[in-house]
Amino acid sequence: MKQIFFKQKQLFLFIIAGGLSAMIEVSSFKGLSLILPSIISSETNFYGIHFPLSNVFSTSLGIITNYFFSIWFVFQRGKHSKRREFAYFMLVSLLSTLLSLVFFQIFFTFVFKNHLKLIIFTFSAEVLSKISAIILTSILNYFVKKKMIFNG
Repeated sequence: MKQIFFKQKQLFLFIIAGGLSAMIEVSSFKGLSLILPSIISSETNFYGIHFPLSNVFSTSLGIITNYFFSIWFVFQRGKHSKRREFAYFMLVSLLSTLLSLVFFQIFFTFVFKNHLKLIIFTFSAEVLSKISAIILTSILNYFVKKKMIFNG
């Protein structure tokens, strides 16, 4: 087990950093999805898009958090300058955000119709959709960021 960890250390650190970023993203999404609809009535359904501002703000917070975790703990600096590295990171993150929003809409509209009740906690359809979208885009992000951005 120890050999596997050291061989795949970067992947494990990426999963931990991604998990922490995802917890921040999901928590902020849940909070915003409860608060924003009372301020902006179209937040729950804006021309067929569910929770657009909650998604964008929480995803942005998750991206910034993930960037700092990535440069501090996961990846070594690549061949790019810090400025260019940050720009590439943000460009990839913007594209993955759009992809994540599409995944969220698909999951929310077609897959998760009910809450998931566990022993002590209940996941709403919104949160299940958000978590599923994060997982799918995280897999893509790891490979793109490793090969294109932090490829020293």
